[in-house]
Amino acid sequence: MASAAETTPKWSRRRRFTWRRAGQGAVPYALVAPVVVVMGAILGYPLYSLVRIALDRYGLTELIQHKGVYIGLKNFGSVLHDSVFWHTLLRTIVFAATNVGLTMVIGTLLALLLVRISTWVRVLLTAGLVLVWSMPPVVAVQVWNWMINSENGVLNYILTELHFGNYFQHNWMQTPLSQLGMVTTLIVWGALPFVVITVYAALSQVPRELVEAAEIDGARSWRVFLDVTVPVITPVLLILTSLSILWDFGVFTQAYLLIGQPHITSANYLMGIYLFEQGYVNANFGLGAAISILMLVIVAAMSVVYVRRMLRIGDVT
Repeated sequence: MASAAETTPKWSRRRRFTWRRAGQGAVPYALVAPVVVVMGAILGYPLYSLVRIALDRYGLTELIQHKGVYIGLKNFGSVLHDSVFWHTLLRTIVFAATNVGLTMVIGTLLALLLVRISTWVRVLLTAGLVLVWSMPPVVAVQVWNWMINSENGVLNYILTELHFGNYFQHNWMQTPLSQLGMVTTLIVWGALPFVVITVYAALSQVPRELVEAAEIDGARSWRVFLDVTVPVITPVLLILTSLSILWDFGVFTQAYLLIGQPHITSANYLMGIYLFEQGYVNANFGLGAAISILMLVIVAAMSVVYVRRMLRIGDVT
């Protein structure tokens, strides 16, 4: 009896302690729950509507009637059996990989430059980056059109004056490859400010004593960067890479406006342009919804590697 009496209070205290720990562990989830519910409500209905339209034949007639004709997965079958879709997908993946690579490499190099220059030069460069970041895409496209104009473009004039060749009346938008090349320069130029400022902020969190210890041990600058700096800023680089993939894979405004509607062909399609042409120009909204869902799945698959690495880093830290 005495043994049972001693056991009961001990079990009760352990149970109360367990419930207390469970309550403490639930606090973060309770704080995040309202945001999750609101975001689910905001994104859930549009996603549901997108899936519903993708399963319907939804043209201008159905748009007026506000009711589509259910056809199941035929829209997805039409897209997946379209050779233009697969060529466009491959072109977009290469285009996005080029943009992301250039943005991350150049952005990181500029951030390292900001660390080493004087304060007043850093302020000037940061102000210039902010101005670039604040420029609307439509305005940036007009600036680029003026720069690469074959008649009086400043780019042709500068290259000719610097004796890089005769660029008099050179047409930078003559071929699909050069068109996408110009779009790449525009997108990288517009994306650099965000990457540079974010990486520069991450570099300020690198412990100075670790860098000094590596330098005392005789490590060269590139070894210090690879062995000390990169491990510290890796989470930021992964986040920036994931965001860049999302932005560059679905780019539309810059490419469509810079190339121009009269020059849009299947040879210079990107996924955003392909979606617009199939869904809106051809007034086949069901097909456009199916393309949108496929793009969402593809981007999620492309980003899963970086998300898993971020989660793994979070478990380690």
